[in-house]
Amino acid sequence: MINKKRIIALMPMKGESERIYNKNMRLFNGQPLCSIMLDKLCASPYIEKVIVNTDSTSIKEFIENRYDNVIVVDRPKHLLGHDVSMNKIIAHDINIFPADLYLQTHSTNPLLREITIDRAIEKFNINLTNYDSLFSVTRFQTRFYQENGQALNHNPEVLIKTQDLPVLYEENSCIYIFSKEAFEKNNRRIGKNPVLFEIEQIEAVDIDVEDEFVLAEKLHKVI
Repeated sequence: MINKKRIIALMPMKGESERIYNKNMRLFNGQPLCSIMLDKLCASPYIEKVIVNTDSTSIKEFIENRYDNVIVVDRPKHLLGHDVSMNKIIAHDINIFPADLYLQTHSTNPLLREITIDRAIEKFNINLTNYDSLFSVTRFQTRFYQENGQALNHNPEVLIKTQDLPVLYEENSCIYIFSKEAFEKNNRRIGKNPVLFEIEQIEAVDIDVEDEFVLAEKLHKVI
């Protein structure tokens, strides 16, 4: 809890990954990848419980044998498949588990630190009256181009220093915080008036392909 507000963490996981076989249960520096983030969520003094929505028997058995404050939800048939929107899965879970605030994250961000999770919760709690949600971003200040070669955020004829370029932010999928009321009003985890929560690039590494798994594993050993 924070200021008497109940916070539940949501971390949906599929059994099958399209690009890395058995990604969530694959050993990451000696333990299943999913356990890295589960350990951090369980360690937060603000998070009351963690909900894992999954279609995997192996993930369910692993969690139920290891964690006391993580609840596994069997993913219903109408939410199965790679093309199902994450917003639909979230809507299913928040209708079952009431809370004042929800924090949604992914198992594929193993470099995200516990202190960063807590800082995001604290920042949103301070700004509750001004914003309807929070999501984490990565800051970029470099030259971007569209697929057709058109400059996106700069004029190639005026080669100013990159540190003087307009800042752009990437949604990095590490942290989303919202209330049930805001989610239902907007029908999505990012509301119409969100606060952006900046995370360092090294923390925001997301594992989608094999190279990213190898990179994250090596970085995890030294940071």
